[in-house]
Amino acid sequence: MRWLVVGAAGMLGQDVVARLHELGEDVRGVTRDDVDVTVPAAVDAVVRDVDVVVNCTAYTAVDAAETDESTAFAVNAVGPALLARAAARAGARLVHPSTDYVFDGTATAPYDEAHPPAPRSAYGRTKAAGEWAVRAHCADHLVVRVAWLYGAHGSCFPRTIARAAAERGSLDVVADQVGQPTWTVDVADLVHRLVRAGAPSGTYHGTSAGSTSWFEFARAVVEAAGMDPSLVQPTTSEAYVRPAPRPAYSVLGHDALGAAGVTPIGDWRERWRAAAPAVLA
Repeated sequence: MRWLVVGAAGMLGQDVVARLHELGEDVRGVTRDDVDVTVPAAVDAVVRDVDVVVNCTAYTAVDAAETDESTAFAVNAVGPALLARAAARAGARLVHPSTDYVFDGTATAPYDEAHPPAPRSAYGRTKAAGEWAVRAHCADHLVVRVAWLYGAHGSCFPRTIARAAAERGSLDVVADQVGQPTWTVDVADLVHRLVRAGAPSGTYHGTSAGSTSWFEFARAVVEAAGMDPSLVQPTTSEAYVRPAPRPAYSVLGHDALGAAGVTPIGDWRERWRAAAPAVLA
């Protein structure tokens, strides 16, 4: 099976390429320097002679998207549309990571895969548009929603928190936003398992099991970094206003994985313990 990973230099893309190599797959990664996903000819030139395309390219600057939605739309919606069309022409399966931000964050129970999207931010709107484009233009697709991603490559919440705690001695972290911290290596592994299992085309949730707040996750990070978790104190979203609204509740259900016979990612605490040495190195 021949794999193409688009956006291979990003935090998720690097781990997808690495994990596929570890599993003995024939994988080629391309970066933004290799292909501009908003240019049809550039996309058509790279999506050839492959069986699976994994789109790890995304505009993820959530706050910046509020004043630059056109650029976010180009990357998060136009790009996936072009990749979907090219994958369909090539007879390839398209795997498209999406986000919890397609939901409004007002739920009190895990969002199932069929829950109607209701994004509240520019970023969420552009990602929801990207999902629609993938479904419309490539019948053989896997939309995999992820959330609260962290990894060893690039900027992420755990490294930021560990550095801030060491430099400042204390910090406040919001305790009223709940979600599922998820390791990029686990997402990469799940993508491989979905494809190899021949999972039906559709939408899946690729997050860790369980749930926690940013405050609780920050304490787990500080403890893993060898510091006193009491350095982290709780605060509220109202005290830490950002340009883009954050979902208060980002917990995603995993029923579609079970129906496809694919085991979901394990509990976030157990997975964080496995990931911490590499992420905080």
